[in-house]
Amino acid sequence: MTVEEICKRAKAQSFELAVMDSERKKAVLHAMASHIRKAADEILAANAEDLAHADSLSESMKDRLALSGKRIEAMAQGVDDVAELPDPVGKITAQWTRPNGLTISKVRVPLGVIGVIYEARPNVTADVAALCFKSGNAVVLRGGKEAIRSNERIYRAIADAFESEGVSADAVGFIDDVSRAGSSELLAQGDYVDVMIPRGGDGLKKFVLAHATMPVIASAGGNCHIYVDKTADQDMAVNVVCNAKLSRPSTCNSLEQLLVDREIAAEFLPKVCAALFDKGCRITGCDEARAIVDGIAPATEEDYRTEHMDKELTVFIVGGIEEAISRINANSTNHSDGIMTRDDKAADYFASKVDSSCVYVNASTRFTDGFEFGFGAEIGISTQKLHARGPLGPEQLTSEKYVVRGNGQIRQ
Repeated sequence: MTVEEICKRAKAQSFELAVMDSERKKAVLHAMASHIRKAADEILAANAEDLAHADSLSESMKDRLALSGKRIEAMAQGVDDVAELPDPVGKITAQWTRPNGLTISKVRVPLGVIGVIYEARPNVTADVAALCFKSGNAVVLRGGKEAIRSNERIYRAIADAFESEGVSADAVGFIDDVSRAGSSELLAQGDYVDVMIPRGGDGLKKFVLAHATMPVIASAGGNCHIYVDKTADQDMAVNVVCNAKLSRPSTCNSLEQLLVDREIAAEFLPKVCAALFDKGCRITGCDEARAIVDGIAPATEEDYRTEHMDKELTVFIVGGIEEAISRINANSTNHSDGIMTRDDKAADYFASKVDSSCVYVNASTRFTDGFEFGFGAEIGISTQKLHARGPLGPEQLTSEKYVVRGNGQIRQ
């Protein structure tokens, strides 16, 4: 089947999904989770083949690609969780009556057909399919070559679940052409695909933005910051920084830049660096930080704008909250940035002035995630200001339309 035919069939199904009963959608999603669990051994075998061909990938990318029984169960549980979320479709978000008697309602509706191009994370296949279906959207999936075998087997489980529940598998299109030409052809389907979402590195995002013939919801990388204010609970800050940097360094919500107030730098930096060094983290930093702690390598200007995606962190000492905010807004990718402080006014000021999709006060940036936000899964993290920001769950995959009811009114 050609890419155009896959997209055309998805478009036809999108009109059916837009009016599907919530209970039926819930049943299909639970069936999807069940079929993923039943296919676990086959999915693991396919993933082992993908990993056997992954010699050129970095260790962090291999970690994203790798599946285990635990990760497959988490994938299936995520689908079950999405099934139980409130259905956003048909929700009336505002309603008013005009003096002429017209009643105007704003109603949530699906976007239509969502195209997703993603790299070496096979769980995305299930997450995206579940979220799109829950929000009444058809979807066309195009994963990367590194995970093609895993993605194909997960997709087959999803298609089997749909057919077992009497829903056309055309609602979830899958493109097995992993060449650049396959992506280009999908990006040319503006007649059938309503929005495109790239999930991957900066190169993928730029390619999609340059070639898409439909609107794009894109995420920048995650050059995430934490500023440790002079009033911070230092033990708490050490714990949060270590979690944000090291719990899973390859993710877009991991910490890359640590800013420390000059008033506490001599006391705090040795504590946090010792904890990070102990866990194998490489630290680069400014001259002032290097004078305080041995073992910090010199940082380049580029390091402060780099998403390391590994056990590496860059440190910079600032003169206070204003300098911290200025550096974050200049160097951040507007993903997730945070402050550690015991000063409520400083926290509020930071939260209002930092221009990022997610701002944290006394918590790890690692919580920027659809699962952790209660969305069951996520289709991505948007750093744009239109159409949505932050983790994209079911509600963010809808739009609104106006329904106007009257009794024969005409405009004078």
